[in-house]
Amino acid sequence: MDNLLSLITFLPAVAAVILAVFLRGDDEDAQRNAKWVALVATSLTFLISLFVIVGFNPNDTGFQFVEEREWILGLTYKMGVDGISVLFVMLTTFLMPLTIAACWTVKHRVKEYMIAFLMLETLMLGVFCALDLVLFYLFFEGGLIPMFLIIGIWGGKKRIYAAFKFFLYTFLGSVLMLVAMVAMYIEAGTTDIPTLMTHEFSTATFSLLGVQVIGGVQTLLWLAFFASFAVKMPMWPVHTWLPDAHVEAPTAGSVVLAAILLKMGGYGFLRFSVPMFPVGSDVMGPLVLWLSAIAVVYTSLVALVQEDMKKLIAYSSVAHMGYVTMGIFALNQQGVDGAIFQMISHGFISGALFLCVGVIYDRMHTREISAYGGLVNRMPAYAAIFMLFTMANVGLPGTSGFVGEFLTIMGIFQVNTWVAMIATTGVILSAAYALWLYRRVVMGDLIKESLRSITDMNLREKAIFAPLIAMTLLLGVYPSLVTDIIGPSVAALVSNHQTALLDHAAATQLAAQAPH
Repeated sequence: MDNLLSLITFLPAVAAVILAVFLRGDDEDAQRNAKWVALVATSLTFLISLFVIVGFNPNDTGFQFVEEREWILGLTYKMGVDGISVLFVMLTTFLMPLTIAACWTVKHRVKEYMIAFLMLETLMLGVFCALDLVLFYLFFEGGLIPMFLIIGIWGGKKRIYAAFKFFLYTFLGSVLMLVAMVAMYIEAGTTDIPTLMTHEFSTATFSLLGVQVIGGVQTLLWLAFFASFAVKMPMWPVHTWLPDAHVEAPTAGSVVLAAILLKMGGYGFLRFSVPMFPVGSDVMGPLVLWLSAIAVVYTSLVALVQEDMKKLIAYSSVAHMGYVTMGIFALNQQGVDGAIFQMISHGFISGALFLCVGVIYDRMHTREISAYGGLVNRMPAYAAIFMLFTMANVGLPGTSGFVGEFLTIMGIFQVNTWVAMIATTGVILSAAYALWLYRRVVMGDLIKESLRSITDMNLREKAIFAPLIAMTLLLGVYPSLVTDIIGPSVAALVSNHQTALLDHAAATQLAAQAPH
């Protein structure tokens, strides 16, 4: 099918338009219909996306399913996926029906809620499929709007503050990226991403405000993109918007934010920073490694003292994203493989953990850890599922969480043993905060009177968790499902990066030897 990626990307948006135009009223029937339209649209999107993964050839390191046509104002509409982006497309289409199913108890402005999630899915898929700078930027920035509304309208008591903080942090970071994109177009004369990946941007060292810029224009462009992607991940110290956004967002919003939106930062590093600015990545790589190592330890320690379950899991997400950025800028096969695997795995695990919080929040309307205790006595199924994802979050062998962390640390160890040692302490700290949370919420005697009538998970809730459990265990025992797909594309990325560095070193040596 020629337009498969466009069909997958815009099908949720078409469903959103249908809801907006044809669905009237806000009674129970209209609410139920809105939910069913959204669930059918997202499920159909997932089923169609299976044709992409089935027809994808991992050994072809170029872009596949490419669509290209003239757009507006001389711009080009171009879509395609490679071994790095195809799994993010699958992760998005896989999680969105589960997210919609988790919204079934929502009663307030249901039609608008479903429209926001459907539009968000279209914009997220567009980020992973776009092969044109302008198209990528429109999707990348467009995704802020529905998430801003989801937090700001359906969030908690401090939702307005959290929504504006989320929007301003991520938007301001992206302004620098836009400036860099304009500079790239002026120099390269194109907005085509595959062409820009092979373009050699200037690496001549120059002085800026009295500071020597090693790596030249490449380093400045790298820093501009870094400003956007580091906030999106988010990396320490620009992570402070994430805990607030998670705490105030509704459960479904937290799931999408943690499982998919954060991955756009990592994807951006892999699609832009590393292939387009290899010298800039080499110059700034050590800084990223140390910032990431600090993030892993610092945010794990902060997680230990949290009293709000969502905030604890949010800080856990920042720590896990630290492993991702370390793996990417280790710039070797194991590191990048581990980083991508960690992002995919974290999508399932963190999404499930936020759903676990949502299950008891729907019953008790509080996220305070101190309000719970002894839930295993009343909710045995919930206790078992929560235990599985707690163990996966810690990185227990046999779960997908272990594979990503192990590969990443292997990759980092080859580059910087000190950073690897510090990163490894994060594994111990993650066990501390995750098990501490589990013990206080689930284990012990059921002392609190308010919990004596709490009911275990219903069939709908168990059905939502079933696919997440299956993927977490499947990738834990059979990781080649992911590594076989990403391996050749990652190998090409690493090889091209090393070749570019060798060429730069040779050119620098020749310039130094040339008579002045």
